[in-house]
Amino acid sequence: MRSPEPTPSERTALSALELRLGHLHVRQRLGLEHDYETHVFRKGTHFFHLENWYSVHSFIRAALWLVGLHGRGRRNARTIELRENVVLIPGLPEAFEDYTILQLSDLHLDISPGFTEVLVERTRALRYDLCVLTGDYRARTFGPFAAALEGLATLRPHLDGMVYAILGNHDSIRMVPAMEAMGYRMLLNECVRLVRGGEAIYLAGIDDAHFYRMDNFHRAAHDIPRDAISILLSHTPETYRHAAHAGFNLMLSGHTHGGQICLPGGVAVLTDADSPRSLVRGPWSYHGLAGYTSAGAGSCIVDVRLNCPPEVTLHRLRRAPAA
Repeated sequence: MRSPEPTPSERTALSALELRLGHLHVRQRLGLEHDYETHVFRKGTHFFHLENWYSVHSFIRAALWLVGLHGRGRRNARTIELRENVVLIPGLPEAFEDYTILQLSDLHLDISPGFTEVLVERTRALRYDLCVLTGDYRARTFGPFAAALEGLATLRPHLDGMVYAILGNHDSIRMVPAMEAMGYRMLLNECVRLVRGGEAIYLAGIDDAHFYRMDNFHRAAHDIPRDAISILLSHTPETYRHAAHAGFNLMLSGHTHGGQICLPGGVAVLTDADSPRSLVRGPWSYHGLAGYTSAGAGSCIVDVRLNCPPEVTLHRLRRAPAA
């Protein structure tokens, strides 16, 4: 099913978005979304897209059912774990000591009925200073997105304070106006200044770099002072080199699902990311850049998890001791 054409109200909202992002970005994103719909194979990088091969999804479910793992895998997918990650950052402003960021990633809210309520219950009692969403709100990579928006609308009142979000490869730029109307502040190659106790750090977000290649580091970091502490939201960890050499201190990503269906010991079979295996899940570092790749709260392709629990993550910022 191809995505429906934008409604007149959507066109008006996208026109307003063009004033902020530039008409070229919106035009390119819409055009690429139309061109890449339903593609399983595509020339260039990311040649094979299993998530778009919908005929194989039923085969995976049947195979799991035959070996007696489907029911357990579905229960696992609804048992969302809380991960806590301490990030040591040299030169972190004193006011941001123990500043806590809740990261939610790869929600795929419309893949399984009732999942949004499970997520709300998991996050309801958490305490944090800022919430960030690192992309992939829809189950499919194309087609209708009303159900995903409905899930986001249900979730938003249960998230405290300001919530910043980016798009993933499953998301459409047409979702942005509705998400912002709900109270999600989208960062599409943009940055914001976070102030606390008279001191500041910066938060930047890039558009999808995995499938659409719409990331633009120059635009995202243009207004960040040279020596400022900065955090990047990137849907995929594949941008780790660019982020490190752009001077970011921390990068929060998702996309890989940690493998989702893994071998015993959590060994990922497939990750769908052009990055080292060490970046598939959890904390990592590269040339002074601290990174974290979330295994995601939701599930992709099938609503099953094996040897790779879903997660929500609390990142606590702390000043690194002087060398």
